[in-house]
Amino acid sequence: MYFSDRQLGERFNVSRVTIWRWARDPAVKFPEPVKLSPGCARWRLDDVEAWEAGRLESA
Repeated sequence: MYFSDRQLGERFNVSRVTIWRWARDPAVKFPEPVKLSPGCARWRLDDVEAWEAGRLESA
């Protein structure tokens, strides 16, 4: 299953821009998006859930 930036923004209650900012910031360690086609990037559910679990463990 894949998530769009809009869906992730809703999931984390942040803007779409914040999702892209997290993806570019190495300190955040947010998963990289998968390019499905030109202009279409999505994030794998498994990758996002693993990132969430890692943040909970380090908190």
